[in-house]
Amino acid sequence: MTKMARSKTSAWSAKVLLLLKGGNTAAAIAQIKVAPTVKDLNSLNEALATAQLATRWRDVNDAIA
Repeated sequence: MTKMARSKTSAWSAKVLLLLKGGNTAAAIAQIKVAPTVKDLNSLNEALATAQLATRWRDVNDAIA
């Protein structure tokens, strides 16, 4: 049996990142507030850092924290 490789970015965090890139920060923050797991929040934080967007939205960073 082989294990499938997991991507570092969850599907949820990819969707939230798309909301942010599309300029809909209010919807992204609403999604962050009801995040499925802490792991998903960490994945979103990593995705923001990878895309060099970690410091772009202060209110998003506050919601993640």
